[in-house]
Amino acid sequence: MSWDLATTEAVGLGVVLAAVAVLIVRLRRRRSDWRAEAEVALADCVSLIDLLKALQQHRGLSTGWLAGDRQFETRMQARRRNIDAMMSVVVRAAEHESGQLRPCFRVQEANLFRHRWRELIDRLPNSTPEQNIAAHTQQIEVLTGMIASLGEARLELPAVGSLPTGVIRNFAYRLPALAECLGQARALGSAAAAAGRCSPVARVRLMFLANRAERLLRQAADAERECASVRTACHQVDRLAQTLRTAILGDRLTTIAADTFFAIATDAIDQVFEWIRVDGDALSYMLESRDCETPVSASRLGSI
Repeated sequence: MSWDLATTEAVGLGVVLAAVAVLIVRLRRRRSDWRAEAEVALADCVSLIDLLKALQQHRGLSTGWLAGDRQFETRMQARRRNIDAMMSVVVRAAEHESGQLRPCFRVQEANLFRHRWRELIDRLPNSTPEQNIAAHTQQIEVLTGMIASLGEARLELPAVGSLPTGVIRNFAYRLPALAECLGQARALGSAAAAAGRCSPVARVRLMFLANRAERLLRQAADAERECASVRTACHQVDRLAQTLRTAILGDRLTTIAADTFFAIATDAIDQVFEWIRVDGDALSYMLESRDCETPVSASRLGSI
């Protein structure tokens, strides 16, 4: 009787151990699958952010050109060719999403995005600076929406407790939104500087953009440990905001050359994109490490 009881207990223990082993294998596989999907999504975000930067540059260059400053034309044409070559990254990201139960965006949306870019270029010579800014901004809003959706669905939500939420939100939402604020300010400010005056409508918009940029900058800085990229970006954004308020919005007539203002704005935007790159590299490092499932503090990422 005691032998039967011992046998039963042993069999029961074996069943429990087997169930635990199966559960561990499934959890490891799930973690591995999540990490692989996150790595793909992160790479797609990086490519889309590169496209975002190029579109913003083209908006600023083409708006200055339409406002009468022909110095922008050569760089505008070069940036346009670069964007044409980069458009395939949107379709590739959509193809990666096609296997998901709830894709962030679809291939049809990616193709529509490319089609509207070609329409924008076809209409550009007959557009006003204001129309050009609006058309570019609509495209960029779609693109930043794609980046934010990928960041939330493929990085932030699956990585709760494993990767720092603040860094993910900076990488996929706050910093792209900040770069877009500055990009709009660059386009509007360059047009105003080229025209020699800032219209009342542009003045209101630029004041709003400056205030929003400063708010997003504070939120992003509060979410991470201070490091060189953060300090430099904060300095350059503050410099741009000050230039806007004194040289573009200070008097009825602007007191800065379009090319000079464009360069100051570009310095600020480039530093924000450098901050995005640092965050992306840090997230990539953590995804590739073997202890990816272990909670990670933002302070550790700040030192990478």
